[in-house]
Parts: sequence; structure tokens; C-alpha cells
Amino acid sequence: MLHKKILIIYPEVRATRIAVYRNSEPMFLKTIKHAEEDLATFETIPDQTNYRTQAVIKELERNDFDLQKIQIIMARSGLVKPLKSGVYEINERMIHDLKIGVMGMHETNLGGLIAYQIAQQIGVKAYMADPVVVDELSDMARVTGHPLFVRKSIFHALSHKFFARKYAKSINKQYEDLNLIVCHVGLGGISIGAHLKGQVVDVNQAFDGGGPFSITRTGTLPMGQLVRLCYSGEYTQEQVLRMLNSEGGYSAYLGTDSISQIDKMIAEGDEKALFISEACAYQVSKEIASHYATLEGELDAIILTGNIFNSQLFLENVKKRVGKLAPMALYPSVNDLEAHAVNALRVLKGEVEVFTYE
Repeated sequence: MLHKKILIIYPEVRATRIAVYRNSEPMFLKTIKHAEEDLATFETIPDQTNYRTQAVIKELERNDFDLQKIQIIMARSGLVKPLKSGVYEINERMIHDLKIGVMGMHETNLGGLIAYQIAQQIGVKAYMADPVVVDELSDMARVTGHPLFVRKSIFHALSHKFFARKYAKSINKQYEDLNLIVCHVGLGGISIGAHLKGQVVDVNQAFDGGGPFSITRTGTLPMGQLVRLCYSGEYTQEQVLRMLNSEGGYSAYLGTDSISQIDKMIAEGDEKALFISEACAYQVSKEIASHYATLEGELDAIILTGNIFNSQLFLENVKKRVGKLAPMALYPSVNDLEAHAVNALRVLKGEVEVFTYE
């Protein structure tokens, strides 16, 4: 029986989460928080690589984990070039694209950079699975309304695929035989996709504009108003992008991006907080319903994932609008660490083809 130790690197905006798994069982979980004043000393996100790498190594050593016993490293995926679903070995070409932000710059790009640096140091290989740029869109879904613009596929592919397969297994079916709508509501963004026989043929662009607003992202905005704001002279491009990516949504309306604080406001009867939560559920429901049309009414289930669905209020607001479309499967968590461990085991057992990033 395999007894393999797997290191998982999962960077976030102000923290780096790490995990060590023995097979599919977690041995160690830790969130390393980074002081804002420390991060502010770096001009670009890739410049944080050495700083965060050393923080990871020190934390593992502090907890008596021998790096030489790690047999495989999995990294949270970053914004690389569009790829088909699967597992990819992190190589020099991928490192280059993560550093230059070939599809955009985000803290998730640090996952591959940190993992590769540690892998080189201890002589193992590093991988990423189902990157956020997995692209299975249909030709129809790429059409925007003007030939200068083409829709891109950027979404929570790892979570979508993980829970879709988990659901399929629970009903003794193959993922590739089902039509599903998967709704992932994360702390950063929301992605809702139509899965047609194992292919995500349509999904909102969850990174910098598209779909429902989330805790910190604006989602789709009125285009005319956005254009006029951009040319008003009051905002720089960087300020507008921050507005879209990290200073919108609940954060802009309520002045906080803390889930616990938002929950507290709602529990204490804050009418504005309650209204914004209901508006988010409303937009989520509309996006789900739109994919009933994408799949031409041939729908096996709606899968809801993300911690927000632990809120009975939010869940009921979605169920009352779209619950009649198909059976609903609830996974009220984000299990990205487990998903990475499962993919690592598939690699170690030779159960999955590892693709080369080109």
C-alpha cells in the first residue's frame, strides 16, 4: 500500500496555506499569515516568492517535518495559458508565464512559483491540477457581441471538477455521463458553469468581471456606466481593476470582507447586510437558471459548493428560485486541499496522464 507524503501549497492574498497529507489523510494544516507591511515591500506579486517560500520551509521545520520525505508537491493553480482539464507538471515554461502574468496577475500565481522552488531544492516534482484557466467553452459561449472581444474561461475549475466527480460517484455514475450545473461560491469569486458530459461548455469569467458579485468582486457591471467611470479622469486603471477584483461586492457595500463580521451584522438585524446577501443569492440563482437553457433543459443535478451555503438563509434564497429545475446536491465547503491530495495520489499511482505545459 502507498504511504506517500504530499505537500500542498495554497497561496492567498494575505496568507499562504500549506498542508501535508499522507495519501488522502491530512497530517498537518497551517495558514501562514503575512503582515501587510511585509507584503508592501514587494513591488510585484512574483517578487514575494522567496519570502513566502522561506516562510513555508520554516513552518514545516518548526513542526518537525522532514522535507526530504515529501514525495510530491501540488500547487494552487495560477493564471497560465488556457489548458484542457487535467494534471500538469510545473516546468520552466510555466514558471515564466506565471511570472509575467500571461493571463493576468494574482496571488494564486505564487502557488506554482513556490512549489517549483521547493521541489527543485529537495529533488521531487511539482504539479498543478485543473488550473483556473481550464478552457472547455463551446464556440457559441465565446461570442460576446463584438469581434474585438472574446469570452475567456477563468473559473474555479479544480473545485468544479472535484465536486462534480464526487457527486457522480455518490450516485454510481460517471461524471462524463451527466449534465450538471455547478455553482461555486468562494470567498473571492463566484463561478457557475454548465457541465455537459464532462465538459464545462459555459461558465462566467470569475476573475475580473462576469457573473454574480461576491465578497470582494463586482461581477458583471452596467457597461455604459463602467466606460464613463473609466474616462472620468477620477480613477486610474489600477484603481478600476482593484474595484473589480478586490474592492467590490459585499466589501464595497458593507465596508468589510470578513464573513464572520457579515454574518454577525445579519444576525443582529442589519437590514442593509441582509439585503445585500439576498441580492447575491438572487444573482447566483439567475446565473444558475441561465444554464438550464445552456443545457437545453437536459439537467441531472445542480451542485452547490462553498461555505456560504452553511447559511440556511442564503441556501433557502437560492433553493426557492431554482430548486424546481433539478435535484440539488449540497457541499457547503471548499475542499481544495483534499482535491489536490486526491490528484497527487492519482499521479503517484499512475492513474492519470500528466500533461506537459507548452
